[in-house]
Amino acid sequence: MDYKFLKSGTDIRGYASDLGGKQVELTDEAVYDIAAAFVSFVVDRANKPSNELLISLGHDSRITAERICEQVKKALVNAGVTVLYLDFASTPAMFMTTVDKNCDAAIQITASHHPFDRNGLKFFLPSGGLEGSDIAEILDLASNKEEVISETKGEIIDCDYMKQYAENLRNIIIKNVGKGDLPLKGKKIVVDAGNGVGGFYATEVLEILGADISGSQFLEPDGMFPNHIPNPEDKTAMESICSAVKKNGADLGIIFDTDVDRAGCVDKNGNEINRNRLIALAAYIALDGKKGATVVTDSVTSDGLKEFIENHLGGKHYRYRRGYKNVIDKAIELCKNGMEAPLAIETSGHAALKENYFLDDGAYLMTKIVIELAKGADFEKIIAPLKMPKEEKEVRLNITDPNFREYGEKVIKELEKFAAAREDWEIAPDNREGIRVSTANGWFLLRLSVHDPVMPLNLESREKGGTEEDFAVIKEFLSKFEGLSL
Repeated sequence: MDYKFLKSGTDIRGYASDLGGKQVELTDEAVYDIAAAFVSFVVDRANKPSNELLISLGHDSRITAERICEQVKKALVNAGVTVLYLDFASTPAMFMTTVDKNCDAAIQITASHHPFDRNGLKFFLPSGGLEGSDIAEILDLASNKEEVISETKGEIIDCDYMKQYAENLRNIIIKNVGKGDLPLKGKKIVVDAGNGVGGFYATEVLEILGADISGSQFLEPDGMFPNHIPNPEDKTAMESICSAVKKNGADLGIIFDTDVDRAGCVDKNGNEINRNRLIALAAYIALDGKKGATVVTDSVTSDGLKEFIENHLGGKHYRYRRGYKNVIDKAIELCKNGMEAPLAIETSGHAALKENYFLDDGAYLMTKIVIELAKGADFEKIIAPLKMPKEEKEVRLNITDPNFREYGEKVIKELEKFAAAREDWEIAPDNREGIRVSTANGWFLLRLSVHDPVMPLNLESREKGGTEEDFAVIKEFLSKFEGLSL
């Protein structure tokens, strides 16, 4: 069996239930083989025999989580591994078991914000999340049925680590706010967990510290996600939490994705703090006392954000490639090279702070924001200098040519020549993915998807009608490429 098709960037994902009408890809056999292969991978990296390994295992609220966990347990126990079973847990908490519980590795069963019939496996070592090349290696081992069988079976130890994880967050708030054991008393904060894992943040962090969490919604785990897609980028989801803030007169609204590695928030007036606005607020917090430090983002951030970070906050903005792991890895690289980079953040909401192991942890970022709230910060005033575009547009171009990567790179090179020849266009000097061009109206970015035969085109304009004007020029240029489908 070739499992390479299950690779999704730095994760493993596939259809895990036939309730949505799809053929199951994460079968019992596939999950077992992948978990067994991961043991072999960890044995090599940890340089110790499998019967000396301690590996943690947890899952989000998906309907197929328990079935998948049983196969993972079986593979790990057969290899002699001691399994620290967290049961229901957030993805960031799984990584933190390598810190607080000295686990050699961690496995989280999740497919993030994807539909109920999908699931996946996400892996951590003490050094952090795996690279795409590591996932490819594990799937290659799984395809070849690579397995370590121990003469002595491993054991499963139940562990309610989420209590310790929540306590850690509470202690961070108490320490930084300095108002005793109830630093959030008098503050009303509503949480939308999207029926994923994030409900604990309302009841085990905010409420215990004195916050009024009435009006919080969808805190109960439900792997069918009956209320809205558990995704801070989803329009319906954001409208729901914005409405909850206004309806309940809350000081702050918080929304998590399914496994809590991403989050967004809403100010007291019901205005969403997401994408560029979330990056601006996170940069304000991360750059405090670190003038001249660098914030690393993905490539589709706005020109207004760059101006906000560099001119208003006194920091530096480093645009890099899409993909949260790309952004995190670049920030780590800059730090190793002597540059201060306290924050790596993608417009999707993945945010990783240097002070927190460069772990993309939605609950940790929201904790930093809650601390500012408790200190009396006015988020609307903080973000006010950020110039927002009047229009935004994304078009996904399908590549029909079988050699899609080569064809996409050809299109980008031709567009670069076309842009250089126009007096009213300027190629961005910090162009690190595809081609980004400043126009009289704003800017656009054409890039090649990492895995799929797709070219996303993002446009922003400072004035109404600007995106359509620029798109018309780009569309006419692209019409000559027969291997592209608009």
